[in-house]
Amino acid sequence: MTPVERHAATPVQRPERSDHADQQEQTPSTTLIGSVQRAMRLLESVAGHEHGAPAKQLARETGLALPTAYHLLRTLVHEGYLRRDKGLFFLGEAAERLSSSGAKQKRRSTVVEALAHWRDVIGVPVYYAMYREGEIEVMCVSDTPGNPAVEEWADFRETGHAHAIGQCLLSQLDESARRDHLERYPVQAITPYTVHDNHTLLRRLDRMGRMEPVFEQQEYALGTVCAAIPITIGPAAATMAISLPSHQADRLMDATRRLQSEIGQLLGSLAISISI
Repeated sequence: MTPVERHAATPVQRPERSDHADQQEQTPSTTLIGSVQRAMRLLESVAGHEHGAPAKQLARETGLALPTAYHLLRTLVHEGYLRRDKGLFFLGEAAERLSSSGAKQKRRSTVVEALAHWRDVIGVPVYYAMYREGEIEVMCVSDTPGNPAVEEWADFRETGHAHAIGQCLLSQLDESARRDHLERYPVQAITPYTVHDNHTLLRRLDRMGRMEPVFEQQEYALGTVCAAIPITIGPAAATMAISLPSHQADRLMDATRRLQSEIGQLLGSLAISISI
């Protein structure tokens, strides 16, 4: 028998496991930090009191000893998660920032889920974009390997004149804002089908109905046709858009109408999610 064979044949001696070790592995609570749990309970209790609450009441509601509650409350105040005013505790700026971030994520998930639904129902890539602080921003794209989104080969922000998303957003602005945008991002040739100059683009935007879909064929990417639907809620200019290969251009109109109908059904929930 070779040394390797002898080694393989030798039973492996495993160290004995104590009952205490087994108990530790089988009890997930042993890995939790009690002080963090208690602090979280205090935060939740404070959040339930719009007009604040004293330490004694918070200690009673959370089942904590008063000295422990005082110690944790002072720590939470020091870190900015709570603030104290006239003996009452309120949520602090740090906690409010967490709440704001959570609400923002929830709003974003509403839009992401809507885009994925429309992508699957209509069978096209779907885009969501906004005009914010003078810039075109594509906020979310939902596509599949079988229906891929348009590749951003030229910066969407700088080429708004050439794609349906940009034209749709610019059409929702007033003339001054449009001219300001074009001074920063003047018209330039992207493909042979791209609009040739600022004046021609401005005339086209003037002719567009404010809430009418915008169609574009191969102005941004050869072999691709696009449509964008304006969504104006309050001061925000936004759009939902789709794209198709140019050999499927005959589907573009029907797909756009379907998307318009779908957006109409969800406009209420989108209204509160428009600023993700």
